[in-house]
Amino acid sequence: MAVSLRTPRLVLREWRDADREPFAAMSSDPEIMEMLPPLLDRGASDAWIARMQAHLAEHGFAYRAIELPGEASLIGAIGLSRVRFPAPFTPAVEIGWRLARSYWGQGYALEAARATIDDGFGRLGLHEIVAFTAPANRRSWRLMERLGMTRNPAEDFDFPGFAEGHPLRRAVLYRIRRAGR
Repeated sequence: MAVSLRTPRLVLREWRDADREPFAAMSSDPEIMEMLPPLLDRGASDAWIARMQAHLAEHGFAYRAIELPGEASLIGAIGLSRVRFPAPFTPAVEIGWRLARSYWGQGYALEAARATIDDGFGRLGLHEIVAFTAPANRRSWRLMERLGMTRNPAEDFDFPGFAEGHPLRRAVLYRIRRAGR
C-alpha cells in the first residue's frame, strides 16, 4: 500500500504516467544533474521511475514525486531507497532528492526531506538514514546539515558506480539516527 505524505506546501506521492515527460526534462538538465549519475534520455528516466515503483512494491518506500498543489504537478523527486552497493556503512537506507531548478532556494527540499525522514523513522521504524554526495555538492551538504545529519570525514568513501578518477567517485557520507538511538 502506497502512502502519500503531505507537508504544509507539498504532496509527496506515487509516480504517475504524466510525470514521465517533466521528470525526463528535469533529468536531462545539466545543472540539476551535475552532481548525480546521468539519466541522459527519456528511456533512462522512465527506467529510473520503474525502479522506484518496483522498490516501493518490494520495500514499502521509494523516491516519490513531489507535487506543489495548485502550481505544479511535478517539481522533483525525494525519497528513501536501500543502498544497492557494498560499502562499510551498508546495509543502509538513504535519502535523496532532486528538484527542478525553478524550485531551488525556496525550502521545498528541506520541507520534503523532513517529512520523508519522519516517515522513515515513524511508519517504517528505521533506526538510521544516510545521505551521500560528491564533495563539491555544497548545496546538498547544507541541506543534510539543516536536517540534523552529521558527517564523520573518516567515513567518506569511493562510490563504486564511478570509475577511478571520475569527479563524482569520492562521496561524503552523512547520517541521522532516530531520536533515542
